[in-house]
Order: sequence, then C-alpha cells, then structure tokens
Amino acid sequence: MQAEKSELKAATQMAEHLDRDIFPDLRVGLLHGRMRPEEKEGVMRSFKERDLNILVATTVIEVGIDVPNATVMLVEHAERFGLSQLHQLRGRVGRGSARSRCILLAGPKRTEEARRRLQVMTETTDGFRIAEADLEIRGPGDFLGIRQAGIPDFRVGNILRDGRILEEARKEAFALVDAHPNLGSAYPRLMAELARRWGGRLELAGIA
Repeated sequence: MQAEKSELKAATQMAEHLDRDIFPDLRVGLLHGRMRPEEKEGVMRSFKERDLNILVATTVIEVGIDVPNATVMLVEHAERFGLSQLHQLRGRVGRGSARSRCILLAGPKRTEEARRRLQVMTETTDGFRIAEADLEIRGPGDFLGIRQAGIPDFRVGNILRDGRILEEARKEAFALVDAHPNLGSAYPRLMAELARRWGGRLELAGIA
C-alpha cells in the first residue's frame, strides 16, 4: 500500500511538473490505479483521441491499453521492474504503423541483476526470449518450497539446458508412482532419500 501511495505521489508531481514547467503549451494527463473505472476510461479516450498530448501514468498502464498513436514511452526507474513487466510496458507503444521508441531510464544505483535485465530489454523484443532470460536471471525457485526465485537443488542439472531430459525424468517418475501407488513399501530406500533431501516440504507435494 505504501509503495502504491509513493508511486501515485511521484506520478502526480511529474504530471504537474511537465504541465507547468516543461510543456506549458501541451495538454498533459494523469492515469493511476486509484481512479474510478469511468475516470480511467475518460482519460484514455482523451489520450487516444489526441485531446491529450502526454500521459503520465503509474504501472496501471501496463495491460489492457491500446492506443495506436502512442509512439514514445519513457519508463522511470526501470531498474526496479522485472523483465515481464518491462515487456508489458513496452508493448503499450508501437501498436500503430508509426515508428515507436521505449526509453528505459535507470538510476545510478542498480544491482547486477537489474543491469542484466535492462541489457536483455535492449537486445530483444521477443517475448519468449525475454521469459527465458527472466528464468535464467531469477531462477525457478523451489519446486516444493516457498522460495520464488533462485537456483533449485540440482547438483549438475540446469533447468534451461536440460529441459528435455528433465521432462523424461518427470514422466518416468510419474510412471513409477502409477505402477507402485504405495511407493514407500516398494522402494523404502528411495523414500528415505527423498525424506532426507526434502524433509517436511514433501507434504506440499500432496496439496492440489
């Protein structure tokens, strides 16, 4: 909630600054998530019909917006966003026939991970490649745990490089369980090893 308030405050201040000090001869609009649906629709309609020249928006702009005549987008503090969100934001321009640009403005204090994300955005517009890079950078997290990012507990496997063999292993594992529903009795050593490696997290595997 605090982050949302901060984002709204920054957007409001920027809209006022652009309107008053930078583009006094142009019409500047503001769009944010706390507006009522009819207010949002009115602002977007004005922007689409060119009654507004510049639209300052929070990240509410990232989905469901189709303005073919929008040709330039500037994303402030781009280092704070994930790859999927940056890709969504960039997709708001270039929807018409005119040449478009998306400018990613990053602050000086950026992590190595943020630098890699921004580099990917400058190299490709391919959504599949961006998703793959996102997985490479963040990692897939724990399969049976609560960690949402990072490298899983594989000693030599790589989820990107070894996708095919991992899929084959998955099929064999399911086939084994189907053939021996009472796996603990049929393969006690296997169950003991699973318990040693995964501990209490095995309980999560039984939750649908």
